Amino acid sequence: MRAMLKADIAIFQLIFIVLTLFFVPINRTLAQDSTYYESYKSCLTTRLYISRKYTSLTVNDRLNDNRWSFQPNSNLNLGVGATYNDVTLNIGLGFGFMNPERGRGETKMLDLQAHIYPKNFVIDLFGQFYTGYYLRRFNEELYTINPFLYPDLTVRMFGGNFQYLFNGDKLSMKAAFLQSARQKKSAGSFLAGFEAFGGFADNEGLFFSEDQVPIDRNFSRLGFFQFGPNAGYVHTLVFLKHFFVTGMVSTNLDLGRNYLAIEERRNYKWSVQPNFFGRVFIGYNSPKWSINSNYVRSYVRMSAVDEFNPAFITGNYRINLIYRFMPGPQLKKYLDYVEPSRFLTPGKRQKGKK
Repeated sequence: MRAMLKADIAIFQLIFIVLTLFFVPINRTLAQDSTYYESYKSCLTTRLYISRKYTSLTVNDRLNDNRWSFQPNSNLNLGVGATYNDVTLNIGLGFGFMNPERGRGETKMLDLQAHIYPKNFVIDLFGQFYTGYYLRRFNEELYTINPFLYPDLTVRMFGGNFQYLFNGDKLSMKAAFLQSARQKKSAGSFLAGFEAFGGFADNEGLFFSEDQVPIDRNFSRLGFFQFGPNAGYVHTLVFLKHFFVTGMVSTNLDLGRNYLAIEERRNYKWSVQPNFFGRVFIGYNSPKWSINSNYVRSYVRMSAVDEFNPAFITGNYRINLIYRFMPGPQLKKYLDYVEPSRFLTPGKRQKGKK
């Protein structure tokens, strides 16, 4: 059995929630119930889930009209988690019976994804550390049996997305993604903000064989850094009282610098490049129970260098079974320590000093 422990790092989320609270008035952050949605912030939202995270790499050779798709052999995970006072901790294991050997090699990975939803903001943070890929597709040919392995192919990507939700009084992203709230009426909102991403892919040796790419164009490493504004729209449709569908899409126009390492030199290029970020949520949500599925997909494209056009695709899909309950006095005493606002509200700080 091959099991890999994976945690959505609570400290990682908590730091950015605390930073967000510095810019959002505490009274507005806490007043989240409305005729459109209700918050279960004081309840303990527990979950059992199945999920898979991945960061794949595609490379288009526009000169020879070839396309490669590299995919990690990432685990399907079974996990448990909880949300309380807007802080979430999830821990999952990739059990062997859920991940049979398919001849795709082994991927060593640490995938950190934090999706944080204060009342009027959407914050996404990424830190990807992958080593070990297989060639899933070359042009139109799909390799499902005996794929070509790239055990030394290393991918690192870091970045973040920060957006303002203009209609946060009526639309709750927590209801869709964290289930620590419930959307009671359909609502939508525009979003706007900025993002920044950077990373690289490195292979010990050349990426492609000589019959695919001539030696004077072949490369061993590619990298990028880009930043820019983004804008989008999100809408939740509520039907039959407790069922919901949420869709969110945002696009951006990033300024970036890309490079390819060919032989002993690096070829650089500055450019402006559009990217894409999409999410879909669907499920049933009641005051105590929820069952739902969601999918988050980020598409970060690099502009063409020497006619090569790479892209990093990051995804996370999950099925959740949720149960909420009000914690008892003894448990609540400890859970209240994870409320960021208690450390920022002047009245509470003074009360603690007495």
